[in-house]
Amino acid sequence: MFKESIDPYLHVRYAKNPVYTPDGQKLSFIADYTGIPQVWELNRGEEWPAQISFTKERITFVGLVKGTSDRIIGMDVGGNENQQLFLLKEDGKLIGLTKSPNHVHRYGGSSPDGKWIVWSSNRRNLAFFDIYIQSLETLEFHPLLTGDGLFTAVEWSPDGKSLLVQKTNSPLDNDLGVLDLATGSVDWITEHKGEASFREVHFNQDGDHIYVLTNKDSEFFGLALIHIKTKHFVWLEQGNWDFEELEMNNDKNLLAFCVNEGGVSRGVLLDINRSYLYSWKTPTGIIKDLKFSPDSKKLAYVFNGPAYPSDIWELDLESIQPERLTYVSRSPILQDKLVEPELISYRSFDNLEIPAFFYKPKITTEKFPLVIVIHGGPESQSRAVYNPVVQYLIGKGYAVCTPNIRGSTGYGKTFTKLDDVRKRMDALKDIVFLVEWLKVNGNIDSNRIGIMGGSYGGFMVLAAISHYPQLWSAAIDIVGMSSLRTFLETTHPWRKKLREAEYGTIERDGDFFDKIDPLNHANRITTPLLVIHGEGDPRVHIKESEQIVNKLKGKQHPVDFIRFDDEGHTISKLKNKEIAYKAIVEFLEQCFGIEDKRSRGFKRSREYPFFFD
Repeated sequence: MFKESIDPYLHVRYAKNPVYTPDGQKLSFIADYTGIPQVWELNRGEEWPAQISFTKERITFVGLVKGTSDRIIGMDVGGNENQQLFLLKEDGKLIGLTKSPNHVHRYGGSSPDGKWIVWSSNRRNLAFFDIYIQSLETLEFHPLLTGDGLFTAVEWSPDGKSLLVQKTNSPLDNDLGVLDLATGSVDWITEHKGEASFREVHFNQDGDHIYVLTNKDSEFFGLALIHIKTKHFVWLEQGNWDFEELEMNNDKNLLAFCVNEGGVSRGVLLDINRSYLYSWKTPTGIIKDLKFSPDSKKLAYVFNGPAYPSDIWELDLESIQPERLTYVSRSPILQDKLVEPELISYRSFDNLEIPAFFYKPKITTEKFPLVIVIHGGPESQSRAVYNPVVQYLIGKGYAVCTPNIRGSTGYGKTFTKLDDVRKRMDALKDIVFLVEWLKVNGNIDSNRIGIMGGSYGGFMVLAAISHYPQLWSAAIDIVGMSSLRTFLETTHPWRKKLREAEYGTIERDGDFFDKIDPLNHANRITTPLLVIHGEGDPRVHIKESEQIVNKLKGKQHPVDFIRFDDEGHTISKLKNKEIAYKAIVEFLEQCFGIEDKRSRGFKRSREYPFFFD
């Protein structure tokens, strides 16, 4: 093992959310050059972008007002996800639009004439989202659609007389409708049986059809066309993987999307008139945030891979050759050190095939210490992307495995449902069987195995060390739930119904929660534990971390707790990433005895005065 600082890995920046100006000569995007995500702008032909927003809090998204160079941006405070909308004028002036800091606001786009915007919010009732329209001239707004539901605006019709809107029924089920702005009535156009999702929607040129990605009556998301008045549904393209990230050009003759092939993206272009599909080459990674240039000659996108951290790329649509536009993430020090994973699979307790990404150190002469990283969600997926902690650990000689246990997305509708409600512990068994598989097939040191995860992944960490304590030498829980019962009691009201569709309800399944909750099995935990949480977290209340930490401290168990008063469900500020990620590395080193021969418990360092005593 060699001594190397994690700093170069942490200071890799990212870029996302590219947006072209109307003339196509400038590209706005969000980057964390300064340590806090801000809006930057790159002039075509120039090498270095200019910063155009200067806020103390993170910018969450940027979009251009149709026909102008003015921008709508989102911003919250301390990671609390109560996103507020602002108008960022071309001259840099920032104008507040929503001004209701205790509520969430979701942007739905600007009208074709650039005079109006639409957004949804839970400002009327914390448990529901209504849709509002707002004038960019007077800043006055009024509701368009209210009710006991989760409504959001998706897209304006080409003539500006109607809106495509969405009603979310569960994380895996929603409906689309067309809202007439003159009458306020909604024509719901995606009636279906069972669960189905409709996403990444675009009107055709005449506004009488929509292109949509959906898994209606299908295991996987494919591309479909729906006639609005007749509701006639027809598949255009389908496959054995999910399609995602659908985007359409201004001329309404080109579609771009990605195929999620086991956590790796393949970009696809579709010429609608000629029904011609073609792809372009990228390294191993994922493609996101597709955006056509106004003249339909270029396609901007974000590429993020294990060896290619997040930057803006641009595809020339004539030559089908990609070009990297930004070098936000460039780090010559790391260029030859970043490792791409091997895609593996193993059989779990019931013979179900479980996929995983397995990262192995480049050079070693001994068995690897192992860290298993569990993704959140659980309706999410471990993807082949850059992760500073993962890459640093690989460089230190650790093996890292990021599995997609049952309940993950990307492998079909049936796979995603396999962990619902009272099948929760089957997903935990997938992790246990992964450990045993890696002991045999991965050259793993069975005495040095750690587990780390965030959000739902944090819950699985706590479940793993409380139900299978003998397997683990170290555990790291980031914003995880220690009890499904108390989580449902404290999560944000509008999220509760969505989470109940996955976990069950206290009234119906409370006895099962009590049976499996890590908080109720804390006396069985023998693994040293590091817990990290932000005080502003609206999804998983910080109480979830506090109660497990206090219970373990009560029995003199080695546990440390880092809490941030200016973060929420994610760690977004560079200064806090430095604190958290360095603590993670030191914790693992001490638990595994890599840097010294002290006992396995985590020894506090004076370098980290933020730890609770």
